[in-house]
Amino acid sequence: MQLKYRGYIGVFDSGVGGISVLRHLVKTLPNEKFVFFGDSANAPYGEKSRDWVLNRSRDIVDNLLDEGAKAIVIACNTATSVAAATLRADYAHVPIIGVEPALKPATLAPGVDRILVMATPITLRLDKYQQLARRWGADREVIPVPCPGLADRIERGDLDNPDVLELLESLIGRYRGEVDGVVLGCTHYPFIARQITEIVGNVPLFDGAEGTARQLERRLAERNLLTKSAGPGTVEFLSSREGDEELALYRRFFAD
Repeated sequence: MQLKYRGYIGVFDSGVGGISVLRHLVKTLPNEKFVFFGDSANAPYGEKSRDWVLNRSRDIVDNLLDEGAKAIVIACNTATSVAAATLRADYAHVPIIGVEPALKPATLAPGVDRILVMATPITLRLDKYQQLARRWGADREVIPVPCPGLADRIERGDLDNPDVLELLESLIGRYRGEVDGVVLGCTHYPFIARQITEIVGNVPLFDGAEGTARQLERRLAERNLLTKSAGPGTVEFLSSREGDEELALYRRFFAD
């Protein structure tokens, strides 16, 4: 990858999903330079093996750091669950921030007693999610629902197509009117928030992007890495899938 500047914040995901996190990062840190790398040629991560996700995440982080990243945001629940601890050990000198299913804020919200957790199959299988569920779901009914194929469908755009609702119906339709809140355990899912509530009902949705942005700000401040610039920051998009069309899709997701 050939970048225009150094000293930026590198953000990566298996594809477009991490752009939902990027929007919160830019809102919280509007003067910073961001580079978003979407690994759309290999999406989705949530249906690949643990070793594959770890090795691919390490390769991406290596490239971002080689090009001058001062911090890394893993804007992918699956990659965070699989790789964050290893990457932090390997690159102890670099702030590495991940995302995780927002089960804690869901369980702390008043009146939210029956919680649907939508996530990729691998996220729900890993110890990180199981520990999260044990810690924060002890006095709530937590219903984990693996959603194979959903992130891949979101990658293709055209989210108002009826097939998106049809897929959601097959995945979560049986919970219509039966839950008090939904945890969006994949960064792709906020882009179909309206469709999700159309299926399950008008209940609160929880995702971890805002908390990730706050944590990034704290970690940069601790290491005196916040930009000194008072001018507007920048966002650059890169993708493993070649072609201007993919980058145009990223920009549309960012602008929506």
